[in-house]
Amino acid sequence: MRRTFIALVVSFSAGSVLGFVEPILTVRRGGCPGCSSAMPRLRGGVQPTACTSGDSSVDKSGISERLAAIQGRVKEASQPTGEAQLVAVSKIQTNEAIMVAYEAGHRCFGENYVQELVTKAPLLPPDIRWHFIGMLQSNKAKGLVAGVKNLAVVESVHSIKTATALEKACEAAARETPLQVMVQVLTSGEDSKSGCVPEEAVALAQHILSTCPRLSLIGLMTIGKFGDPDPEPYFDLLKKCRVEVAAALGREEASLQLSMGMSGDFE
Repeated sequence: MRRTFIALVVSFSAGSVLGFVEPILTVRRGGCPGCSSAMPRLRGGVQPTACTSGDSSVDKSGISERLAAIQGRVKEASQPTGEAQLVAVSKIQTNEAIMVAYEAGHRCFGENYVQELVTKAPLLPPDIRWHFIGMLQSNKAKGLVAGVKNLAVVESVHSIKTATALEKACEAAARETPLQVMVQVLTSGEDSKSGCVPEEAVALAQHILSTCPRLSLIGLMTIGKFGDPDPEPYFDLLKKCRVEVAAALGREEASLQLSMGMSGDFE
């Protein structure tokens, strides 16, 4: 049976089960080996309240309760197709708030900005599996890989230039294990979003496979059009891309995760 993994955002602020952290907040079919394996991704919710480092006002019991609540909802929604994996997006959150979720047993966290992640990661436990989910400029790849030893997945590889930069960064950092990546596909056609056009997905995937031995392609990601009440056309286009990429690479479709949509869609 194919396993399904869902990554969502847990709100770190009171009053919401899910938190929306712009520009990305997701649900996916898949996951990361070590977190898990293959899934769609969704975004949505309420913007969390930022707090300053060391702020004693962190709602420890509230974070733990919301984490448990969303884990239960994700588990229920994923049945009977498989199990779910939650990635808590911790953008603008303090290390203290992250540690509350960590101490409750959570290990997978997502960040949008390179500098924020590079600053946080060395001060937090090394067994956290960090997902980079924001727009990645190629000139920031070296700093990201060198600064985050426990970087697990980069979900937003949108060009050959970015993939090549990550490959060189892994080599320079003498990274011992391949860095897991996802190809970001622009399915909505919006200029405001990054991603390769669908027609370029195969070429980007082939580039990763043939010239980036320090990268491991685990799937495809798309955001779709924010606010569109019918996201299915974007999802269907990404599924079509997966069929084409799998055929071109000689892989089973199920081995490629799909990360797509908004967090409100997972149920």
